Amino acid sequence: MVFLFSRIKGMLFLLFLPCFCSGQPAPPPLRFSTFLDPSNMAYLRWDHDEQELMSFELRVHTTGWVAFGFSPHGELPGSDIVIGGVFPDGSIYFSDYHVVDEATLEEDDSQDYQLLSVTENETSTTMVFKRHLRTCDPNDLDITVRKGTAQFAVPLEETKYACTFIPLPMVNQKHHIYKFEPVITPHNISLVHHILAYACGNASVLPSGIGDCYGANPDFALCSQVLVGWAVGGESYQFPDEAAISIGTPWDPQYVRLEIHYSNFDLLPGLIDSSGVRIYYTPELRKYDVGVLQTGIFTFPVHFIPPGAESYRSYGLCNSSQFDEMNGMLVPDLHVFAYLLHTHLSGRGVKAAQYRNGEQLRIICEDDKYDFRLQEIRDMKETLIIKPGDEILVECSFQTLDRSGITFGGPSTRNEMCLTFLFYYPRNNISSCMGYPDILYVAHVLKQEASDALEGMMAMDFVDWDNETVKIAEKAAKEADQVVMIKTINELQRNETGLIRDISIPERAACHNISGYLSLSGLRATANLRLTAAGTSESSTTKETASLPLLSLTQLVFAWLILASEERK
Repeated sequence: MVFLFSRIKGMLFLLFLPCFCSGQPAPPPLRFSTFLDPSNMAYLRWDHDEQELMSFELRVHTTGWVAFGFSPHGELPGSDIVIGGVFPDGSIYFSDYHVVDEATLEEDDSQDYQLLSVTENETSTTMVFKRHLRTCDPNDLDITVRKGTAQFAVPLEETKYACTFIPLPMVNQKHHIYKFEPVITPHNISLVHHILAYACGNASVLPSGIGDCYGANPDFALCSQVLVGWAVGGESYQFPDEAAISIGTPWDPQYVRLEIHYSNFDLLPGLIDSSGVRIYYTPELRKYDVGVLQTGIFTFPVHFIPPGAESYRSYGLCNSSQFDEMNGMLVPDLHVFAYLLHTHLSGRGVKAAQYRNGEQLRIICEDDKYDFRLQEIRDMKETLIIKPGDEILVECSFQTLDRSGITFGGPSTRNEMCLTFLFYYPRNNISSCMGYPDILYVAHVLKQEASDALEGMMAMDFVDWDNETVKIAEKAAKEADQVVMIKTINELQRNETGLIRDISIPERAACHNISGYLSLSGLRATANLRLTAAGTSESSTTKETASLPLLSLTQLVFAWLILASEERK
C-alpha cells in the first residue's frame, strides 16, 4: 500500500568496532525506519520536524563503536560522517568528520551533529543524534526529504505474508479518509494477492521492523480491525457522502498493521515490488465514521474442504449478542452500505444472511458466480440495518474436482478462506466476529478417532473421500456447534457457541423476453445505437485527476503509499 515515507538522499554506510558505551535518555519515538543491510544487522530510525531538524537512532548488532555517513555517489571520498562511542573509562566521544580521500578522514571545523545518547547491551550498540537538514558547513552534505516509494524484495517462497506497523498521518484535528485506491506495480499484478491495513488499538504494544504476519512471533498478527483493503480485481473505492474513516482524534487509531500477501508460485527470483494503496483524506467532515466488520469462517485451525467435491458448503456464524458488553457501551445499529467477499481459488459462491430472533430477515449479499479475479468492494442497493443481537451467517461453496488432497483453511492461495467484510456506520470497537464448527463432532460422524481439534483435523486425511463422504462431512459441519470468536480493536476476545440455521433463498424476479417483439433490422439498429453511444461516451470521458502532495514513508523495505489531500473531491 502507500503511506507516509521519507527517503534520505544519498547512500548510507556503516563502520563498527568494539567499545563500551553509556549515555543519556533517548528522544521520543521516531516515525520512520529501515534495515540498512540484507542481514538485518544495522537498523536506522529517523524523523524530521517543522524546524528542519533531523533526528536519528542507529542500532547496530555489535559491541563496537559506530560510524554513520552520507555519500553523494556511493564512494567514501566526499562523504559526510559522524563517529561515536565510549572509551573504556566511560567517557563519550562523538565527532563530525568528512572523508578527503580513501586514506584521509578529517574532523570538521564546524561540529553540526548533536549527540543525544550512546548505549550498549550485550549484543548491540545504539547511538542517537540529530542535525539540521542544511548546515553552513561546506563539508556537510545537505539532507533532502523527498517524495517516493520504497521497494520490497519478494522472497523465494510460494506464499509470503509480510507485516509491519506504520503510523497514520499526524493531523492536528479530525480528518476523514474518503477514498482509497490500489497502486500495483504493473509487472507484479499476478504476484500481489491482497493488501490490508488493520487499525491498531492505542494501548497495543507493537513490534518494530518487519515480520511474517502469522509466523513465529505472534505480535506481528496484532491489530485485527480492517481499515482499508484491496484484493485481486479490486479498484478504487470512494465512501458515501454521509460517512468516511476518521483519523486525528484520541479515539482514532494512531498506527496500522500493513499486511501484503505475495503469491510467488513459480518461485521467481529477484522480484522487487512497490505496490501500495493511495489514501485521500480531508478536514471537511462527514456525518458518520465508517467501520468494517469481518465475518465468515475463522481460518485457523479447523476449516477444511474435501477433495474431488463438485460442491461443498462451509459456514461461519457471527452472533452479535455480546457486542454491547465487548464494545464497552451500547452499540448503535450498524448501517451496512458496502461489502467485500473473499475466498481463494476453489471458491465458487459466497452469501451472507441476517437473522433476528431466530428468523431469517434477508440475504445481506451474495455472489453465486464468484470469481477470484474480481474481488471488489460492492455497494449495497440500499443501506440495511443490523441490530446488536442479530446473527450473520456466511456460506461459501467450493469446488475441488481438480484436487486429490484435503484443502485446509490457511494463508496460502492454495489454502482456502471464507470471509465477508461489511462496511458500515457509525463505527464501534468490534473488529471481527467469525465462527467455525466443532471438528471433533465432524470427525466422529465420519467414524474417525480424535480426542482434540488437532487430531480431528489430522483425521480428515484418513477419510476415504467420495461423493457420499463429502456430503456426510458437509452435513456434519453444518449440524455441529459453532464456536463464535468475537474480537475488538484492543484485542479483547470472547468465544460463544451457536447453531447454523438454514438459508432461505427468496424467489427471483421474473425474467423478461422481448426478443419476439424486435425485428432483425430493429436489433441491428439498437446495436448500432449502442455502439455509437458507447463511442461518444468514451471520447468525452475525462479521468479524475488530483494535484495532491504524495507523502511516503518507508517502514523497513515496505511499500505503502498514502496520498494525502487537504481537498475534497
